[in-house]
This record gives sequence, C-alpha cells and structure tokens, in this order.
Amino acid sequence: MMRKLANVEEFNTLAATESVVFMFTAGWCPDCRFIDPIMPDVEAKFSGYTFVSVDRDEFIDLCIEKDIYGIPSFLAYKDGSEAGRFVSKDRKTQDEIESFITNLSA
Repeated sequence: MMRKLANVEEFNTLAATESVVFMFTAGWCPDCRFIDPIMPDVEAKFSGYTFVSVDRDEFIDLCIEKDIYGIPSFLAYKDGSEAGRFVSKDRKTQDEIESFITNLSA
C-alpha cells in the first residue's frame, strides 16, 4: 500500500536519501482513481523504490515549486537528485508507468 506524504519535510528527506517515486494525485481526479488498482502491481515490480502518494490539493505549493501542473503525475528521485518525471494531465496506463520507472534505472 502506497504511503501518503505527511509534510514537505518528509518529501525533502525522502528525495535526498531514498530511491523514491512520488505520485501526485487528488481524491477528485478520475484518472488518478483509474490507476489506483494497478499501483500495487507496479510497486511490487519495482520494490527498490519507495512509492509515496502526494495529495495535490494538500501540497499545492510543493506542486508549483516542482512544476507539477497535471495529475496523475510521477516525480522520481535517486541519489539525492531528480531521476525523472512523468508529468502530464493525461490518463496513464500501467505500461506507460512501468516504462517510465524502468527508464529511471537505465
């Protein structure tokens, strides 16, 4: 089960210290609900990453700071640096999400 981001300090700590994929989402977002059922499979396939859900409405300033202007979107960090982003307002498929994460380790 994906954990939820508690605060901006946690975001900064995880980004600096872990291989982490942040999923930006919102309760009202139908495309976010569409991918919810597939995310446990994605998390299981990429167990080397910590997956963290970020509520866009709760962390709007963080979204602005990180240029996250569509949801669902993914932002990945590795070794303290941004490793990649899959940011758009389009509906994402499991294949697209897995391809994004696979290419992070390339």
